[in-house]
Amino acid sequence: MAQDILRQPLQSALPAEARRTQRRLRGRLLLPLLVAGLVVLPILNLLSALLNPSFEMWQRLWETILPRMLVHTLLLLGGVGALTLLIGTGMAWLVTAYSFPLRAFFERALLLPLAVPSFVIGFVYMATFDFAGPVQTTLRAWFGQTFRAPDIRSGWGAILVMSLVLYPYVYLLARAAFREQALTTYEAARVMGYTRTQAFFRLIIPLARPSLVAGTALAMMEAMTDFATVRFFSFPTISEGIVRLWEGRMDRAGAIELSLLLLGVALCLILLERALRGKARYYQSGILVRRPPRLQLRGTAALLAVGANVLLLGFAFVLPVGQLAAWALSYVRTNFGGWRSVFGQYALNTFGLAALAAILTVFLALLIANGVRLRGGRAGRIVARLATLGYALPGAVIAAGVLLTLAPIDRAINDLAQQLNLSAPGLILTGTIVGLMYAYTVRFMSVAFNSVEASLEKVKPSMEQAARTMGASPLRVLWRIHLPLVSQGMVAAAILVFVDVMKELPATVMLRPFGMDTLAIWTYMAAAESFWEEASLPALTILAVGLIPVWLLMRVGSRAEP
Repeated sequence: MAQDILRQPLQSALPAEARRTQRRLRGRLLLPLLVAGLVVLPILNLLSALLNPSFEMWQRLWETILPRMLVHTLLLLGGVGALTLLIGTGMAWLVTAYSFPLRAFFERALLLPLAVPSFVIGFVYMATFDFAGPVQTTLRAWFGQTFRAPDIRSGWGAILVMSLVLYPYVYLLARAAFREQALTTYEAARVMGYTRTQAFFRLIIPLARPSLVAGTALAMMEAMTDFATVRFFSFPTISEGIVRLWEGRMDRAGAIELSLLLLGVALCLILLERALRGKARYYQSGILVRRPPRLQLRGTAALLAVGANVLLLGFAFVLPVGQLAAWALSYVRTNFGGWRSVFGQYALNTFGLAALAAILTVFLALLIANGVRLRGGRAGRIVARLATLGYALPGAVIAAGVLLTLAPIDRAINDLAQQLNLSAPGLILTGTIVGLMYAYTVRFMSVAFNSVEASLEKVKPSMEQAARTMGASPLRVLWRIHLPLVSQGMVAAAILVFVDVMKELPATVMLRPFGMDTLAIWTYMAAAESFWEEASLPALTILAVGLIPVWLLMRVGSRAEP
């Protein structure tokens, strides 16, 4: 009887403690859920516009610009996807399976085009290979004035220049997939009587399919969000149409309707990527993976391998960088007295916006990642998926969604001020950097979240449990234990977001406040007016900063090199 009396309080206390723990875990997930909700809200607002479509607007768009833009968008996605898959897969296999002079150098250097924004290489190629450019002018001097080269100001030109700077997405993932192929894979191919080429197509490519599909999808998403390059090449797409209606014709309603269509294309691309990748999961047996030896190339084969790398790097990186450097030197010399103040203002705007966006995005990513790690389970995975949805969507779509979200709040604030007989504050959200920061956060939350989440995995649960046992609050645990351990991951995430914000053009063009032009906008506006030398200085600055994450990727790659 006494034992039953002693056991009863203990049994009632255990469920109560469990309930308190569950409430604490739910509370810890509440803030991340709110942040994720704010991130996904612009997308939901844009989707809600489907409930009240403007049929007259769609009819007007269909009768004017929509069919041509839709066809161009699909051609661009197909062309960039096919070409980046071909280049990225081929070069990854070359540097992984074969040995030739300077192979290790080329393996890392092939990542350099990642630092070059597509609109930068676009205007460089336009100025260099257009009818009035130096290449065609020289060719006409050699072969006569009647000589005509293919016009680069076309769809194939846009596809080519975009593929030159987007193939590293496929190359990076394909190289990692090829490195993970164990020696047993090649031994199996040999037993089946396959040659090296047959093994590549029948075994290696199927095993690497998830990585190849993911890299190709990333390249296609980047091509879909671009509007400046296709405008340079007179190949209008849906993204270009959104910005044209938004900025040129001030037709915000038409731009939002087009954003819905582009959102549909983006979602179809995501679903296609999932379907092609499927549920494929390939595992290597054994703890230690033995990689097959590289085949040594000699003579003509080695020369061709080196030549392929030199040509690709020459056209994708050396040519644009060299031309930009030459233009920049000329611009500085001819504008010796005035370029510093102009450049300083644009640089201050750019670095200020990028730094603020990086700090805000990384801080929110830390809150989400920490809450998801503590709560875990299905709810945590849903929160993480919602928070990282924006990176798969074009910047123009996110900008339209942010406007739909913040504009009603601006109107409500001004209406309230009028009712209180106060002066209207104006557009304090959509007319300031608030809207721009909101768009950057939605767009690049995935970049910050993935880096921070990977760093948080280093924190052992026992360390946190010990601190909580000693009476430390969750905030103190985050400050004294988590932050020191994840500081490197947070710095890496901040660098990635900083660089991405510097390159971001569609959302910045659509939401920037008056007088808040960035280096990317300066580059685009100058290039659109064919002021190549003026455009080169900000473009070269963006490219130089973009080399920082590429250098980090090179370091990671060198550590993983067998």
